[in-house]
Amino acid sequence: MSMFIKKSKKEKPSSCCCGGNCNEESMSKAESAKAEGASVKVLGSGCAKCNRLEAAAKAALEQLGMDTTIDHVTDFSQIAAYGVMTTPALVIDGKVVSYGKVLKAEEIVTILKKIRS
Repeated sequence: MSMFIKKSKKEKPSSCCCGGNCNEESMSKAESAKAEGASVKVLGSGCAKCNRLEAAAKAALEQLGMDTTIDHVTDFSQIAAYGVMTTPALVIDGKVVSYGKVLKAEEIVTILKKIRS
């Protein structure tokens, strides 16, 4: 008879990207930051790798004569809003173009030319 016992309903997984550990305000802020577009962002905790990626991105932007303003996002809820679980990550015009590695300036130049041309 055990095969006819009704199993209890499993908990519905949270639709939140961080497993429900954030609040409404931080998620709306993360979504609005994600929707801004037309920018270059480095996602990461501020570690040495993140700082190297930011420096490479700045060098690439200077090489191309573009605006060198780079946002460094350290808030985990904002990082998770991009679907990134491995940092550092590079976001160009609202699209994640790299994560989990430090790109060289030449690699970023190639990506920027492809995206913005």
